[in-house]
Amino acid sequence: MKFMEKLKQKDKKFYIKWMVISVSAIMAALAAAWFYIHDWDVEQSMKALAEAVSVEEPATEAPKEEIAVPTEPEEPETPEEEPAAEEAPDATVYPENSVLPTEPTLINGVLLANKQHPLPETYAPGEVPEARTAFEAMKAAAAKEGLNLSAFSTYRDFARQKQLYEGYVAKDGQQAADRYSARPGYSEHQTGLAFDIGEAGQEQHWASASFGDTAGGKWLAANAHEYGFILRYPEGSEQITGYMHESWHFRYVGKEVAAEVYEKGITLEEYLGI
Repeated sequence: MKFMEKLKQKDKKFYIKWMVISVSAIMAALAAAWFYIHDWDVEQSMKALAEAVSVEEPATEAPKEEIAVPTEPEEPETPEEEPAAEEAPDATVYPENSVLPTEPTLINGVLLANKQHPLPETYAPGEVPEARTAFEAMKAAAAKEGLNLSAFSTYRDFARQKQLYEGYVAKDGQQAADRYSARPGYSEHQTGLAFDIGEAGQEQHWASASFGDTAGGKWLAANAHEYGFILRYPEGSEQITGYMHESWHFRYVGKEVAAEVYEKGITLEEYLGI
């Protein structure tokens, strides 16, 4: 029995020794093959071995892109609104609660009287001599054409205009009267520069639209500017002048202004830019 135990122990040692030798031989063979693969370069072989057994570190996670939070667009600045341009007053209407001025209105040296530009109550120049002289020259020129012009109404003071206007209102009502007659203080006749003109022997056409169709009316319309007069209230211009067409009402403004108004076919208001 002891012999058999000794034999088993001896065989066990032999087996272990044989295993160690075999493993060593295998490792040596593997090592030889590894060096052979790397051209027997020890440094290169060791480096390759280290790279083979090294554990690749996990790649670090790329930083997440920050998601831009949309912001509400800034509202554009609202430009300051420009003040609305004042509307021009209605030329056909008198201003409410108007008060007569202390001085007349002169624009570029031209005296103006209309529903928006009244005269002082005390303004009383009488008939202007320069205007009368110009009329007499015009009358003489018309006479050569066989026309006998007559200035049947020129200067009227405040009191006389008041009397006439109130009579027209009583007859036709204020709304109608305001279209053809000026209220006291607003009349061109008070300037001493307005001449109501007719033709002697044709009195039925005086202060009537029909005067414009007569020989005298046509001659004046075509020639008055040469003597410094303009047709003050042309047809179709009531919204500008404030009064209905008056074919007999002429206003002295001087030859230079009269020529420009005539050539451009405009009213005195348009010439003065109001």
